[in-house]
Amino acid sequence: MSWGEQIEQELAKAVAGLRDGNDGLARVCARRAVGLGVQNWVERSGSRAWPGDAMKQLRKIQAEEAFPLEVREAAQRLLTKVTQRDQTPISTDPIADAQLILSHFDQLT
Repeated sequence: MSWGEQIEQELAKAVAGLRDGNDGLARVCARRAVGLGVQNWVERSGSRAWPGDAMKQLRKIQAEEAFPLEVREAAQRLLTKVTQRDQTPISTDPIADAQLILSHFDQLT
C-alpha cells in the first residue's frame, strides 16, 4: 500500500470516528496520518529520519520555529489529549489539523 493510501485510510478512520462520536479515535487516526506523512516526506526528500512515533513527530513539528505558526498550532492541538480538553486548546477538527500539516509537508518537497 502506498503512503498516500495509508494516509487516506487513517483519515477515513478519523472521519468515521467523528461520525460515531468517538473523538479519541478520530484524534489517534489524525495523528497517525501525520506520522505517515512525515515518514513519506523524509523518504521523498532524503532528509534525516525523524525517529519515533506520531506523537514525537508532532512534538517536533510543534517546536520547530521554521514551520509556519498555523502548522505548529495545529500540531499542538493534535497533541492535546481529550482528557485535557478543559485545560488547553484542543482541536475540534483533528482531520482539518492533520490535513493542514500534511499539506505543508507536501509543499516542502
